Amino acid sequence: MTSPKKTYRPFGDGVSRRDFLSGVPVALTGATLACREVPEFQAEIDRAGEADYPPLRTGMRGSHDGSFEVAHQFAHEGREWTATDTGETYDLVVVGAGISGLAAAHYFAKQAGPDARILLLDNHDDFGGHAKRNEFRLDGRTYLMNGGTLNVEAPSQYGEIAEGLLKEIGIDRKRYYESVAAVSDTYGNLGLQRAMFFDRETWGTDQLVAGAGRRPLAEFLADSPMPEAVRNDLIRLHSDGQPDYLPDLSPAEKKTFLATISYQEFLIEHAKCDPGVAWFFDHQPKGLFCTGIDAYPARYAWEEGLPGFSGMEIPETPPEALADEPGGQHGRENQARANEGDPDLYFPDGNATITRLLVRGLIPSAIPGSTMEDVVMAPLDYGMLDRPENRTRIRLSSTVIRVEPGENGPARVTYVRDDRGRTVAAGRVVLACWHNIIPYLIPELPKAQRDALSWPVKSPLQYTSVLLHNWRAFTEAGVSSIAAPGGYHTSIGLAPQLALGDYRTSTSPDEPLVVRMNRYPCEPGLSRREQHRIGRMELLHTTFETVEANIRDQLNRMLGRSGFDDQRDIAAITVNRWPHGYTYSYNPMFDPPEWSFGTPDDRPHIPARQPFGRIAIAGTDSAGSPHTDAAIREAHRAVAEILAAD
Repeated sequence: MTSPKKTYRPFGDGVSRRDFLSGVPVALTGATLACREVPEFQAEIDRAGEADYPPLRTGMRGSHDGSFEVAHQFAHEGREWTATDTGETYDLVVVGAGISGLAAAHYFAKQAGPDARILLLDNHDDFGGHAKRNEFRLDGRTYLMNGGTLNVEAPSQYGEIAEGLLKEIGIDRKRYYESVAAVSDTYGNLGLQRAMFFDRETWGTDQLVAGAGRRPLAEFLADSPMPEAVRNDLIRLHSDGQPDYLPDLSPAEKKTFLATISYQEFLIEHAKCDPGVAWFFDHQPKGLFCTGIDAYPARYAWEEGLPGFSGMEIPETPPEALADEPGGQHGRENQARANEGDPDLYFPDGNATITRLLVRGLIPSAIPGSTMEDVVMAPLDYGMLDRPENRTRIRLSSTVIRVEPGENGPARVTYVRDDRGRTVAAGRVVLACWHNIIPYLIPELPKAQRDALSWPVKSPLQYTSVLLHNWRAFTEAGVSSIAAPGGYHTSIGLAPQLALGDYRTSTSPDEPLVVRMNRYPCEPGLSRREQHRIGRMELLHTTFETVEANIRDQLNRMLGRSGFDDQRDIAAITVNRWPHGYTYSYNPMFDPPEWSFGTPDDRPHIPARQPFGRIAIAGTDSAGSPHTDAAIREAHRAVAEILAAD
């Protein structure tokens, strides 16, 4: 993730972390961009063999066409396939080749020995789950961006299991920090700052205002088109000497009450702010929770340092609360603990570096090299992933439709590839896919477990990577990132400045660079889970052409006065659509508060992840947390369970 951990940055983009199938069958027309304006870019893709190298594919990616149709057909239309027995037998079959699935294969191979045969099946045309990379090649140079999972957040809190795996695959935090230190201040040295875009739909005119968080707030707001009443309320919220907005409640009662109301309600009903103030903050939680402040608990806002609470006496959260839970516990934990330890790690392709390192360990012939530095630019031979001689094989574009437990023999796993059903035998199975699909795969599961698996609704999101021929317009405007509350994409930013191995982010505004644009579709006024359902359908029904038009419109409106021209400056676009994105994390406004602030065993993910014979369940859904360390820890637990099974 590239977000602050529990530290409010005025006007910050709130960008954070981390699919499989949607809740109803739909027909899509997501087209693939052939980079019409830049023939040389397409020529380089052709020379690189785009068909055999998924990271280079542009257009609609993420949950791409071809990755979800089979699941829709068998889960919602009842379609059946006649399956052919391949005759293959494996010691372990893993469903899902994301971080958790690859980590499960890593742990099993380590414990079962070098002769263990492992097969990973994934419905996408690339491994990594959400941890995929976007790769662009232009004029002989490679440009990278994360296509999903952003970073290693709060690495000092990873714990023995997750931290141990990162070390085993070659990630060295000290070496990483030393490598990126030399370039980390590049944008600052150029005078670039964070900005906010005030849109004409809301405020009557388009206005980009730079200097967010650096200039005095009153000065910053004076350059905006906001009415005086809204500006005055924002200044009041950020000032010292605020009144107690909940004077009739005791300190403990305030903390409890703030967990049950939204930050929006707190601002308007209790702090008596103009409704326009809500617009100003609405983007703040979207990168973490994929909703605006109407579904963002006021207690979370307090824990994360948002304004409005300085005049209220509220008891601090004990530092040890949730200390054993995975990930940065946004809004749920002690502020001091949230900020301690090493800063986040962001690799040039996000956490795709982790998945590439895991694949290198499982199938050394696929990726040459031996370090976290050289894996970034190492050529990956996808043709080596599913070779018969491999002890571990990764089979892509293969959607699992049935897992038969095999009470008196091996389990049988049936998948569809190229519209043909195939079955393999497995001594053990790890399901590292999202929970909602599992009841369809194993109808024999107890009803209580099937209900628990069906309970969560994953958070939809869209990460878009835009390769620019140059980024002079950003330097002319004096900005490196832009928050756009109410915009189609609510955050826009230049690629993080990195130097790792042979990879360098462009440091000159005259060179190409990737811009990241993030979208979190939601429907204000509903519960968080309902907002996610509606947002999912919006993503699935939206064509690439619509996304592209909004990209061009936003960039032109934000940076056109600084010389940006979409027809001239955009070289390529990759849209990473994740209708089933982040794992659902509990929300005290809509779920029992103890699920958010405690660790009771009745949280749905606990009964959902119980093993079933020689089948274990991994993945972030099994932790109720969307973080990378959750994926790793759940893989470790699942492998321990199946190895202990008779």
